[in-house]
Amino acid sequence: MLRDPDVGLFRADERVYAAMLDGWRAQMLARGLGTDTIEARCRLLVRFQEFSGEFPWQWRPVDIDDFLAGLRSGEKPLSLKTLRSYSNAVAMFCGYLTHPGYGWGEFCERTFGDIPSQICFEWNTPRHTTDDAVPPGRRAFTKAELQRVFDHLDDLVDREYAAGSKRWLPLFRDSVAFKVCYAYGLRRRELTMLDLEDFGPNPHVSDYGHFGALQVRWAKGTAGSGPRRRTVLTVPEFEWVIEQLRTWTTGGMRKQFATADRSSALWPSERGARMTKGGFSDAFAAARDAVGLPKELGLHCLRHSYVTHLIEAGYDPLFVQTQVGHSFASTTSLYTSVSSDFKQKTVQKMIALRLATQKDPDA
Repeated sequence: MLRDPDVGLFRADERVYAAMLDGWRAQMLARGLGTDTIEARCRLLVRFQEFSGEFPWQWRPVDIDDFLAGLRSGEKPLSLKTLRSYSNAVAMFCGYLTHPGYGWGEFCERTFGDIPSQICFEWNTPRHTTDDAVPPGRRAFTKAELQRVFDHLDDLVDREYAAGSKRWLPLFRDSVAFKVCYAYGLRRRELTMLDLEDFGPNPHVSDYGHFGALQVRWAKGTAGSGPRRRTVLTVPEFEWVIEQLRTWTTGGMRKQFATADRSSALWPSERGARMTKGGFSDAFAAARDAVGLPKELGLHCLRHSYVTHLIEAGYDPLFVQTQVGHSFASTTSLYTSVSSDFKQKTVQKMIALRLATQKDPDA
């Protein structure tokens, strides 16, 4: 921070703003936030300053109003989630500047005759509600829909292999990867970053051998803190994936990729050591389109399906929450879209229980 307001500064406003960003960057580093998150927030603040044409000690609520409104009203309006993250970044920066412990208010008053203030409030920034947390079209696959996708992928593998085409190998990789994504409720990045060493035994379920548990090392972090870790146990409903993993890892399939020796990545690509999120997303979209399912059902919906199908199978919601790494039960509930068939069975079960109670009040 610039300490001496009596020193004549060339382009003082720009230099002071740069010092403010440096101070905020140091504060975020001290909080343990990831460097990618920090730099993204700082770039946004530079962008906001250029948009407003003013500096923090001149900012007013109307500036953030105009900035967010412009981002929301273009040809490709930003989602509420992104808009919320932008307004949060500006609010946090203003909070840093207005905290008396950093002295920016006094400095700006002496230097510019004005002081920074908070410009983001509940009434001019997007609110967080469960209604916009998940896009309307995003839901869990039904089991029949998943069977159609997986059958289509398996048929493609068989067809290309019978024709002598080399395309069967990447198609087989994708087929196994999508089944693993579903069987362990993974995010796209978690799936792509898997290594061979991430699987291990569950000492309480010896029948699953080396595939009793999965260490997810690249789970989504909180507040820019970087990736977290969690352990996902293989559950009986998805034990069929174990044979798929054995075929891929120890059956020699993975080693047939020319790039397999470059790293321990579970999913090598044709040209690189590891498949990308975009590559998996495109391959899954092609399979989804081929069987005529809605475009809203992307690769991430396999994670929704994992949550939903475990809940339908009777698993404790807290267990499901820990399996997918959600900090709050409310987040897990957003992922759950139980089928109408499950709902009807539940209603019929409760009706039968009520009738039994009426016939035998002492039961």
